[in-house]
Amino acid sequence: MSGEPALVDEEAAAYYVGRPGSTIRRWATEGRIKRYRKPGSRAVRYDVWELNAAIRDEDTSLLLKTAAPPPLPHAA
Repeated sequence: MSGEPALVDEEAAAYYVGRPGSTIRRWATEGRIKRYRKPGSRAVRYDVWELNAAIRDEDTSLLLKTAAPPPLPHAA
C-alpha cells in the first residue's frame, strides 16, 4: 500500500470493485473506507488503495467476480 491516496470518483471506484455506486457510498457510511473532499467542493473521491479489486476477464473486462468488501472498523 502506498503512503499517498490514489483518489478516484465513485463511478471509477464502483467499476474497480465490480459493485454499484450505492455500495461504495454504504461502505463509506459504515466506516469501511474514507471519503475525500477538497475544501469548498462537493465532489467526493475514494482511495482505491482501500478497496479490493474485482476479477475481470483480461480480454473483455467482463466482470467475473466482485471484490470482497473492506473490513468493518474496529469498535472502540
